Amino acid sequence: MKILMVACTRSGYDLMKKIENKYCHAYPGTEMITRVKCSTMGWEKACADGKTGGMAQNESTCAIEKSNEVSEELLREQSISECVAEQFSKVEAIVFIGAVGIAVRSIAPCLVHKSVDPAVVAVDETGKFCISLLSGHFGGANDLAEKIAELLGGIPVVTTATNREQKFSVDVFAKRNGLVLEDWEMAKNISAAVLAGEKIGLMSQVPVEGVVPKELGSVDYRNLNVCGKQDIWKEYRSGILISYREKEVMPFPRTLQLVPKCVVAGIGCRKGVSKDKIEEAVADCLKRYGILPQALKAAASIDLKKDEEGILDFCAAHGLPFVTYTADALGQIPGNFSKSGFVKEVTGVDNVCERSALAGGGKLLCPKQVYDKVTVALAVQEESVKF
Repeated sequence: MKILMVACTRSGYDLMKKIENKYCHAYPGTEMITRVKCSTMGWEKACADGKTGGMAQNESTCAIEKSNEVSEELLREQSISECVAEQFSKVEAIVFIGAVGIAVRSIAPCLVHKSVDPAVVAVDETGKFCISLLSGHFGGANDLAEKIAELLGGIPVVTTATNREQKFSVDVFAKRNGLVLEDWEMAKNISAAVLAGEKIGLMSQVPVEGVVPKELGSVDYRNLNVCGKQDIWKEYRSGILISYREKEVMPFPRTLQLVPKCVVAGIGCRKGVSKDKIEEAVADCLKRYGILPQALKAAASIDLKKDEEGILDFCAAHGLPFVTYTADALGQIPGNFSKSGFVKEVTGVDNVCERSALAGGGKLLCPKQVYDKVTVALAVQEESVKF
């Protein structure tokens, strides 16, 4: 997790460094960016380190900024608002040490939507209160405020309604399970229904583990074909559908579809094929078999293609990892695959796209599809969602 922390006083700076040390120790892998807007910080630290050389404070500013480690954190050339604007879309969270008003004014011009805005937390300079300000659920500000409060022995302040009422939150559930949530208006309707005490239906195409919250009622996915949706509608006005299929028959009058990222595209191609060719082939394959593009989890191929520019560009454009396997590893994948003597002669294995799609486990959704210089197969890895 990448976190920006901003302070604007000496005591705020001290608390900021304390949080940085404790948080990074408790949660390894955290990347902290620390900034302080305090005109005396550089001078005070330089005096403590004996780096002023007898100069007056105003004479030594440039020397301090170049030699003093604290000066690297000072916002000499930026205001707090400018710093926040620069980092807002680059970090996952922002922690302000100081007044809530400073935080609010700094982030206000940067706000886009809860689906993309970073978590924002404000901590008072005594460390007593840790306030979740923005993106409490999906961005994780509620969780971050609670973690910081625990490290400081402070009090987390969380004001989101579902947390206050200790009720199920669909956006928290979606984020924790890596489900794609795009219909935020419907998510808002689901949350409102939960708070109103309405029972919410839950239908999932993938396995569900754990105890389903009392606000939800499970509906068997097969019931759409067995009893029809009219019977389901009698019991639930609103519901959640977890599915990677497009154009599903929506099982509830008001249905929020959450998309699990569980589909792997196995790709074979001629050397030098363009990104556009890869794009067109994968898109057609997904559409032909009724799979939502949001469900794509990764692309896979043989290791001979690990530097194939067209595939790499396609993956970069869609934020997908690209996984490759040796010919020996692909050759050991069990199953009945379409075979190509030419492909085996070139790569050492009779089928690249189907075998690579299945190399990470799962089952084949779409067999080998042949396009101009590209072959594509799709496999689904049905990992469970957990409560």
